[in-house]
Amino acid sequence: MTDAVSDFPTGPFDRVLIAGLTGSGKTTLARRLAGVWGLSHVEIDGLYHGPGWVPRASFLDDVARFAATDRWVTEWQYTSKGAGDILEPRAELAVWLDYPWRVARRRLVRRTVARSVTRKELWNGNREGSPLRLIDRDPEKNILAWQRKTRNNWRERMPAALERNPHLTLVRLESPAQTNAWVAGLTRRSPTSPR
Repeated sequence: MTDAVSDFPTGPFDRVLIAGLTGSGKTTLARRLAGVWGLSHVEIDGLYHGPGWVPRASFLDDVARFAATDRWVTEWQYTSKGAGDILEPRAELAVWLDYPWRVARRRLVRRTVARSVTRKELWNGNREGSPLRLIDRDPEKNILAWQRKTRNNWRERMPAALERNPHLTLVRLESPAQTNAWVAGLTRRSPTSPR
């Protein structure tokens, strides 16, 4: 693996999905791309999780609403809930953060502990639970267990996703350094470009 990104597309693209292991930095990259390409960043977790972490009944309607717009970037998640069927046909670019396990693990531990300690509000009044949850083995209660359980999901599912969506351009980034180099070389959208 090399950090070279000279052959990667530089855009701008209008509709972008970001895939990756939990904790790899999908939302952070989505915010960066939104700034470079003048996209709306829709954090899909905020559409899915209602108050008390209860899934929102309007989730798929909300996904369809923003997917129908001209310019957006979001995390490629909730495919088993139907979001992929809505987003994938509309997307132009798929960015896959295919980082080593240790990188995503370190990032997730740091993020989860920080959110637990600061009690930062995430979506719709929800906050990260007690750090004691991190010793629970149930993936539905412990995000670290969830990350372990889903660790190879994208490696297993990406070939089929690309076969279903041959129109998608794929950028596979294998390290944070490679991601930073790619973002640094992106073609910025003109601020006067029509939205």
